[in-house]
Amino acid sequence: MPPFLAYDDKGPENGRLPLVLVHGHPFDRTMWAPQLAEFSAGRRVIAPDLRGYGASPVTPGTVPLSRHARDIESLLDHLGVSVFVLAGLSMGGQIAMECAGRFGARVRGLVLADTFPEPETPEGVRSRHAMADRLLAEGMAGYADEVLERMVAPYAEPEVKAHVHRMMTGTDPEGAAASLRGRAARPDYRPLLAGLTTPTLVITGADDTYTPVADAAAMHAALADADARLHVVPGAAHLPNLERPEEFNRVLGEFLAEVAEVDA
Repeated sequence: MPPFLAYDDKGPENGRLPLVLVHGHPFDRTMWAPQLAEFSAGRRVIAPDLRGYGASPVTPGTVPLSRHARDIESLLDHLGVSVFVLAGLSMGGQIAMECAGRFGARVRGLVLADTFPEPETPEGVRSRHAMADRLLAEGMAGYADEVLERMVAPYAEPEVKAHVHRMMTGTDPEGAAASLRGRAARPDYRPLLAGLTTPTLVITGADDTYTPVADAAAMHAALADADARLHVVPGAAHLPNLERPEEFNRVLGEFLAEVAEVDA
């Protein structure tokens, strides 16, 4: 039976830990194009489109983060991937935390980019449901125009802005709305982080206003029992992997090398 999710699966099966990349909202797997190109030269890299995004099927209503985690689990089981390094950005980072709790020792390294572990506030719940209703009523274009220069910095390269805008306007409003509702009901991941021993990289853009550097520092501090490190990418906002791919890839590459050494 074919997997539910659309995905890219590139690179050699050469004994190195595979890298699994989980995109954010409202994007798709092309968000990881610079990382797929860089790291698939030396290891297997898997980047799915989450349920409701990109080329994956849409589920209307509500899609909780746990549903996304189960989808990823099913895909990796289908591909025969037993252990891996898991990276997620923004909502993808929260899904990666959900996966870390679900998958246990299968996750040999964790990358949490431009994300945060706290549950939604009451105001945040109302805001996400209101946005879900708006996207269903109006579509993605107005929202994409409004948030583009928060997703990436105003000074980002024009081609990066164009790519991000295309991903947002190309997302099915029903899929985006379903994940917004599910994300509004997410649990508190701070207790999970407090007990985590998995090597973890926390990375964020210096000019990210969605998840400021202070949030990344607090999350790093919460990883008290993990071999955790924090890196702030200068000259980037919420998508440093696209805005500053060379810097992001350098830091991620160093982390992967360290995790591989520990795993060996």
